[in-house]
Amino acid sequence: MSLTDSIIGRPLATSEERAEHIGVAAGIPIFGLDGLTSAAYGPEAAMTLLIPLGIGGVEYGWRIIGAILILLAIVYFSYRQTIAAYPGGGGSYTVASENLGEKPGLLAAAALMIDYILTAAVGISAGVTALTSSVQGTRFAGLQSHTLLICLIILVILALVNMRGVKDTGTAFMLPTFLFVSTLLALIVVGMWKTIHAGGHPMPMAPIPAALPASVGTLGMWMLLKSFASGCAAMTGVEAVSNGVMAFGEPRVQRAQRTLTVIIGILMVLLFGIAYLAKTYRVMPMDPDAAHFQSLLSLLVTAVFGRGWFYFLTMGSVLVALALSANTAFADFPRLTRAIAMHDYLPHVFILRGRRLLYSHGIYALTGFTAVILILFGGVTDRLIPLYAIGAFLAFTLSQAGMVVHWKKGEAHPGRVWHMFVNGIGAVATGITTVVVLVAKFRAGAWVTALLVPVLIGIMWVVKRHYSRVRREMSDMAPLNLVNLQEPIVVIPMARWDRITEKAMRFGLLLSKEIKVVHVHSDDEEGSLDEIWDEHVMAPIKREGLQEPELVTIPSNYRFVITPLMDYILKLEEENPGRKVAVLLPELVVRHWWENALHNQRVQLLKLLLLVKGNQRIVVVNIPWYL
Repeated sequence: MSLTDSIIGRPLATSEERAEHIGVAAGIPIFGLDGLTSAAYGPEAAMTLLIPLGIGGVEYGWRIIGAILILLAIVYFSYRQTIAAYPGGGGSYTVASENLGEKPGLLAAAALMIDYILTAAVGISAGVTALTSSVQGTRFAGLQSHTLLICLIILVILALVNMRGVKDTGTAFMLPTFLFVSTLLALIVVGMWKTIHAGGHPMPMAPIPAALPASVGTLGMWMLLKSFASGCAAMTGVEAVSNGVMAFGEPRVQRAQRTLTVIIGILMVLLFGIAYLAKTYRVMPMDPDAAHFQSLLSLLVTAVFGRGWFYFLTMGSVLVALALSANTAFADFPRLTRAIAMHDYLPHVFILRGRRLLYSHGIYALTGFTAVILILFGGVTDRLIPLYAIGAFLAFTLSQAGMVVHWKKGEAHPGRVWHMFVNGIGAVATGITTVVVLVAKFRAGAWVTALLVPVLIGIMWVVKRHYSRVRREMSDMAPLNLVNLQEPIVVIPMARWDRITEKAMRFGLLLSKEIKVVHVHSDDEEGSLDEIWDEHVMAPIKREGLQEPELVTIPSNYRFVITPLMDYILKLEEENPGRKVAVLLPELVVRHWWENALHNQRVQLLKLLLLVKGNQRIVVVNIPWYL
């Protein structure tokens, strides 16, 4: 078994695709881990901004999570309908494109691509934050200074796991997902039990400072809006199931809907439970820049269980689950880019399936862009959160608006008005949230996302224009044109006479009777091709009675080689209208990649320039010599 097979598995035949389909149990970690793990950082993201409100921040944080839960329920019912209406995968791009038109579809596509990249970055970053938080006060406290490196290592591991395919990924992530959910549910149940036995007021960890004088009135309302906008990060990833319906086995619609129901149900319980415990235990998040920083979840687990074995089990499961939550992006981003590429808005390479029946190039692209984001922001979650959620809510809004149009255009049936109402409520709710998130987070970094969306749309328009031009030029299926068939003028650049150039000359004699061997000679060059030309080249040709090639020697006082060759070839093509010019490039092919550094790369450069500056009448032919 090769190393590649050991790491990412053996190649799968197309006929094995059905065996790669998944059920509800595997669908939860694949499509739900991002949403579920947002319970670990969503409440904290909301409550961190309420620190200036002091004791009041605990109460307001509870209310904000309540508002998010209501919004989450609305989005859940909306996406259940989307799954039923689009059993082939009804992501925001598909729904918006088919029902709202091309431009809204591109807007949804750009928003979703950015959201998935940020999903991967935030998930990994949050996982590493949980790790560095849990080891504060131990001999591993120094890990915090290596946050970025740990993030990048986890990213590479995730990419390799996902290269094995959907089924293997689901199997690998099932245990960490269920351990994460189980430990948090245990935290909530035990915390509530202790709260009840303490008469509703368990011992708080530490006194919370009083509110600052400025934390009332208009400033307080603005703070609450910003807190709500940050907390909405807990809703990202909800769309994942509707994008990946085709990954499920039959009956895929019912399985996808059940998967979505389980994911949203668990997420609502976790969000409610964590917010409730933070309120009853009076735990507020720490300033991320504070010395010995601990996450809100770390503080809650300490308050309920202390720093025993369960603390480390819980924080370990949170670390693993958060790091793996980026897998939701890895599951959906390749499917999204494939759908966009099918409409010519992204390179067609995203359509191709790899050795494990998945869209490998989407995984490569996501890995690369996520690495860039992590490097730019140092792998710190709180620096990434302001960019987050805007793309998701914009996609939510377009998808729900598209579904309203879908029901309106469809055939009349008893539930039609109800379906339109549900999706309409979803569109209005997520639309308002999008505006709130954008305004509240704009100066904190949301402007970056707002700028990237139109830039990405512009790039997709350029790609579409290119493919449209290619299609126009290639679609003329006229009968084979046999007019003006002539042998090409063969040009062979030749620095010296050796085995490689001999092979090129032999092939050139097969192609044409008109061959021009071009030798660029500099003043400091010892010897010249002219000195051996007659004996080694012309004599054998004359003996066989073949057409004699012409040796063209170009002096180069300044030792330039590529420029004189290009000038000669382009001039020759211009002087021979109607004739093809075939440039034969003798090239040494080495066995090991590192050996390329031992040879000059003039052939590659000349080939590139000929392709860039040439035209339909210049043909480039490689003549390889395998070392």
